[in-house]
Amino acid sequence: MYIIRRIFRWVSFAIIFFLVSSVSAVVVLKWLPVYYTPLMFIRVVEQVADGRKPKIEHEWVSIDRISENMPLAVVSSEDARFLKHNGFDFEEIYKARLQALRGGKEWGASTISQQTAKNVFLWPGHSWVRKGFEAYFTVLIEFIWGKERIMEVYLNSVEMGDGIYGVKAVARLNFDKNPDQLTRRDAALIAATLPSPLTRDSKNPSGELLRRRNRIVQEMKYIKHVPFGTPIE
Repeated sequence: MYIIRRIFRWVSFAIIFFLVSSVSAVVVLKWLPVYYTPLMFIRVVEQVADGRKPKIEHEWVSIDRISENMPLAVVSSEDARFLKHNGFDFEEIYKARLQALRGGKEWGASTISQQTAKNVFLWPGHSWVRKGFEAYFTVLIEFIWGKERIMEVYLNSVEMGDGIYGVKAVARLNFDKNPDQLTRRDAALIAATLPSPLTRDSKNPSGELLRRRNRIVQEMKYIKHVPFGTPIE
């Protein structure tokens, strides 16, 4: 019984420590820039293992210095109901599951909020444990950060190329522009790479990537506007 009580105390302590530290981290990052993420360090390890020089191109930029075309493009391509859901798009989850049950290819139904939670606090993977943590952090950032901050962190932390993270770095390296100068077609091209940023290059786009960009530009016309970013006159 003593051993059981001791294990119970340690487990209780670990749970309390995790809850307090995770909530504290989310609160702090509501205000502070996110300069590094777990994925950046994972990619550095992979680069070194492949015999390559470590590369992290990343510069934080506030949402009011990012062209509104960029959040519009990622909402159009990644999460059309971003402004309406509370972190989970159950309609897309249902569609994806139904497609899989019918024998078709199951597509991802991860929202921008879920992707942000994963990018900032977790590691890549598909295990149920990681998905459970992802759901937990998604609820936290939806409640504590709100949509504008989630979008700001997402656009600054998402992988956008080999060693390239965030909209400022990709705008500078691949478009020779500041992030507030990105046009609709620029933003759509960047968004088109996001499902596979290591194989889709916005600097040297393939024909298929350009076709995907054009589809996103058309989809942007239906959403028309998101309340974040530098307005385009």
